[in-house]
Amino acid sequence: MSESVAKPKSKVDDRDKPIFLVSYPKIILLYPTFFAALLAGILTRFIAPESAIADSIGWSFLWLFAFNITVLSFDFPRTTSLTLFFLAMAGVLTLVLLAMNFPTMVPAFLEVVRQIHPEANSAFYFVIAVILGVIYIFVFIMVRFDYWEVRPNELLHHHGFLASLERYSSPNLRITKEIDDVFEYMLLGSGRLVLHPRSEPRAFVLDNVPFISSKEARITKMLGALQVSVREDSSSNGGDDDDEI
Repeated sequence: MSESVAKPKSKVDDRDKPIFLVSYPKIILLYPTFFAALLAGILTRFIAPESAIADSIGWSFLWLFAFNITVLSFDFPRTTSLTLFFLAMAGVLTLVLLAMNFPTMVPAFLEVVRQIHPEANSAFYFVIAVILGVIYIFVFIMVRFDYWEVRPNELLHHHGFLASLERYSSPNLRITKEIDDVFEYMLLGSGRLVLHPRSEPRAFVLDNVPFISSKEARITKMLGALQVSVREDSSSNGGDDDDEI
């Protein structure tokens, strides 16, 4: 009997836990470059800079870095991503046709590419990792002074070095989840979350919220459970308060 009572209590406690929402700057999406620089620095530290492996490490790092800053610079919605996919397929098909009809063209191009040696020592990669690491430390410190907290009865905005606090009513809170970039969602599950409290004429837009789907699901579950409990309470009081809700 006691076990059956304890289980619902734990569920209620989990449901009532506050949900923290943080809007991060886009530079956190460079974390693949950060880890790639660390790995490249470690690998390069134990091999000769002039070796073929060093060239492969350099090329791999540059391609990953190029992809990462492209994701950082542009938005890729679903339609744009499909367009890029078909363009890439068309480019591959074009190269295949050129190789079949002009056999000497591809070897000449490959020979030009072989002349490029993106060599770098371990210190170069480690410096890049240190720069990004220091920036990330400051980012994680700054977001401690600007974040949102969703509770069953109120929406709190913590901001400023003096811990300023703004309170809004969370019942009947309207939330909108927007995923504007497929690659950003793939990297960190991030997207845009729009909060519109009922008592406020303006909406609050939080860009680049990590793990946005799970956060939105938790908020919906919390507020949905709150609305059910309010209706149950009002019905138990004779239904007089139902019109006010």
